[in-house]
Amino acid sequence: MSDDNQIFIPPSFFAVYSDARQRLREPIGVVRERYEICEDLANHLVGHAQIQHHTEVPVESEILRRIHAGLATAESGVSSAEAGWIVQRLAELLGWEGPEPAPAED
Repeated sequence: MSDDNQIFIPPSFFAVYSDARQRLREPIGVVRERYEICEDLANHLVGHAQIQHHTEVPVESEILRRIHAGLATAESGVSSAEAGWIVQRLAELLGWEGPEPAPAED
């Protein structure tokens, strides 16, 4: 069975769903669906972050920290790993320095 879907999923997102041997922990269809959701959310948050930057919070890292805190809640609908990826992607879209990587969980 061939996979004719032409959506490019970046290696950084595959890493969210890969084990230590770089094998996917979920079927490719699930990973693709989650990627589309996370990419759309990152793009949607661009405007929100820009408004915050120009009106209330001039420090880029603080805006990213606050957005990450909001995404890290159970109600957000994304996993903690996806939240980290979304914030990193948001920083890329804005041309801001990305957040410090979170410490590895034991």
